[in-house]
Amino acid sequence: MSSMKRFVAVRTVQTIFMLWLVLTAIFIMFRLMPGDFTQQMAAAGASEEVLATIREKWGLNDPLYVQYFDYMKNFVQLDMGESPVYRIGVWEFTKGRIFNTFILVAPAMTFTYLLGALTGTIAGSKRGSLLEKVGIVPIIGVGSFPAFFISIVLIVVFAGWLNIFPTSGMHSPGFTRQFETWWRPYLTADFGWHYILPFAAVVCRYLFIPSLIMRTSVVEVMDQDYTQYHRLTGLPKGKQLRHIAKHASLPLITIYPVSMARALGGLVLVETVFNWPGIGWTLVEAVLGRDYPVVQFVFFVVAAFVIISNFIVDLIYGVIDPRIRIDE
Repeated sequence: MSSMKRFVAVRTVQTIFMLWLVLTAIFIMFRLMPGDFTQQMAAAGASEEVLATIREKWGLNDPLYVQYFDYMKNFVQLDMGESPVYRIGVWEFTKGRIFNTFILVAPAMTFTYLLGALTGTIAGSKRGSLLEKVGIVPIIGVGSFPAFFISIVLIVVFAGWLNIFPTSGMHSPGFTRQFETWWRPYLTADFGWHYILPFAAVVCRYLFIPSLIMRTSVVEVMDQDYTQYHRLTGLPKGKQLRHIAKHASLPLITIYPVSMARALGGLVLVETVFNWPGIGWTLVEAVLGRDYPVVQFVFFVVAAFVIISNFIVDLIYGVIDPRIRIDE
């Protein structure tokens, strides 16, 4: 078996094991919460008859190991349970909101890292210049503010004072009723107009991370022997910079999924300020409504996103730097 195939096989097994570990931890965590798990799922002041019905419906009268195997079996079959608050399947309730978060955080963070890589490369390649010393300061200054504050400032300036963009939501009231398919509203100018401010809030909040990392990495790579060799051979400066950026991007690729997970946590505030119906706001609603099946699934989605993102990054790392898969 080649080193790349062995590398992929090992990483795949590790990823599956981590997903199982997360599922198990979530199951145990919610059963270890103080109080009766049945009463936590029921409405306040529920009668004993109602509690007995809930225990029977959710299998809470069974031994813990039976509940665990049923829980894992149902999850493998894509049965995440039913929301006791909204009386619909957890997947049916959350899938649209997961998509709403994904189309916000994935493009915004990807653009943030591309822009940060460009900014950091330019700043790092101009070592000792005024651009390197003070050019990145505004990016750090904006990123030091919390996400909700940046969101509020954007709303006040661009929606309040300038009256350019809408203040909240994904669409204008009643706009989606004219479409028969769920995906058509996402391709409209109305959605794009609502999308700009939340997108900008994410970019402004997290741009300093890739910018600083890339700047530091470029400075380190420029002192390497092969970079000096490129200069001695007369390689054009543009090609030199591309080689430097390629090697300096490895730390950026590593931190990308971590920042994505961090952005998912920060999106709770962004989605709340902009009234964006995503997974962050769904988690807040589920916790306040004691909708524990939804809470469990949202926890798993966030954890699975981080695990799978790291798996993809490991594969990209193995392609960019063959030494990693050989060492494995």
